[in-house]
Order: sequence, then C-alpha cells, then structure tokens
Amino acid sequence: MLAALLDLVLPPRCAGCGEPDALVCPLCMEEILRAPASRPPDPSPPGLPECWSATRYDGAARRLLLAYKERGRTALAPVLSAVLAEVAEAALAGSAVGAVSGPVTVVPVPSARAAYRRRGHDPVGVIAAGAVALLRQARRVADQAGLSSTQRAANLHGALEVIRARRGATRASGGREAVVLLVDDIVTTGVTLAEAARAVRETGADVPLALTVAATGRRRGDTARRNTTGTGPNRGPD
Repeated sequence: MLAALLDLVLPPRCAGCGEPDALVCPLCMEEILRAPASRPPDPSPPGLPECWSATRYDGAARRLLLAYKERGRTALAPVLSAVLAEVAEAALAGSAVGAVSGPVTVVPVPSARAAYRRRGHDPVGVIAAGAVALLRQARRVADQAGLSSTQRAANLHGALEVIRARRGATRASGGREAVVLLVDDIVTTGVTLAEAARAVRETGADVPLALTVAATGRRRGDTARRNTTGTGPNRGPD
C-alpha cells in the first residue's frame, strides 16, 4: 500500500533497474518483450496447454513481478497487462495449435485466499482484467513452496472450479465450443495451469494455450526450490 501511494506522489523509478522517471524504462521493457516464445516446463504435467511466456523469470522481469506482487507497486498492472497482450498475440500467431477461430475468453488463474488477504488484491486477476469467465478455489490447498512437482500435483488436484454463475460464458453462441486462454504470472512446474485447464475443460471449452509473463526455465532433473514470490493457490511460481 505504501509503495502504491509513493508511486502517486513521487517521481517513479523503473521497477526493473531503478532508472528515474519511468514505471518501466524502455530498456527493461525491451528486455522483457524481446522474445515471446513457447517455454513449457520439462517435464510437463498431463493436460498442460501449450505454454507461452514473454521471457525467463530473471533480470528485469523478475524484479518487475516482485515489485508488483510483493512490494505493493500496483501501478505496474497496466504494464504487465500490455506484456500479456504481446504474449497472446505472439502465441496466437506462432503456436503449434493452429488457427484459433471464434470467440476467445481470457481466464486468470486465481490467487489463494490467504495471498489475496495479504496483498489486498488478486495480482493475476487484475492484469487479466476483462475476463468473462473466472476460476476460483474449490477447496483449501497447502503452501506450494518447497514441494516437488509430484507433491504439487497432488496438492492441487481438484482444487479449482469455474464459478457456477459464469459457466455459460465458456460456450460460444450457437453451441460452438469456446476457446479459453489461461493467464498466470509465472510458470514453473505447470501443475497449477494444468489443474486450471482441467477445470475449464469440464465446462466444454477448449483450452489450447496458457500465457504467462515469465517462465522459470525449470527443466528435467531440477530439484524443488523454495520460492516466496508466487500467486495462484497458495504457491510459489506454478
């Protein structure tokens, strides 16, 4: 909250490098948006949609997300929304899923209730504003920090559902199957996005793509790493 107030009354400093007079300076924005691409975790959990991100979770992107989620710099939300829009454009043009036709719905992965209370807002929900279908937690889950990919999968199994009042939003007019793009801030193991995709697919929607600001670059053989920066159902990066 204090950081948000300071952003209003003091000249801003770049969240990526500290350069004065910009929320995010052109050089940091260029670093983040240099190469949107498909960056799936390895191994990928069953059911994970094709996963695209703007960049790796390091450098300016990591500092920007930490400032936004953990240090109260909520003024960064429009910048991150713009990053996700660029990722979506790149994914729709260059993914292996082929041409996407018909209506497209953006669905954010929700924050854990405890994380929402601590931060006072849902970071991913804010940057994915305009979504017409929403996910929510169906049950409580344990803290994901320090869990292996297998433990994360067990922790999150069945943990998400589509809000009942909005279920009709995931089917296009005329009975055609709607296309849903899942949105999160960071992907690590892919378990949370796979669980979100399962919940949305149960409504009859197609979920070909998942979009994130950054990917941790987790690869086969990595050990579980403790991380305190995540959103979603009480976890570190997905």
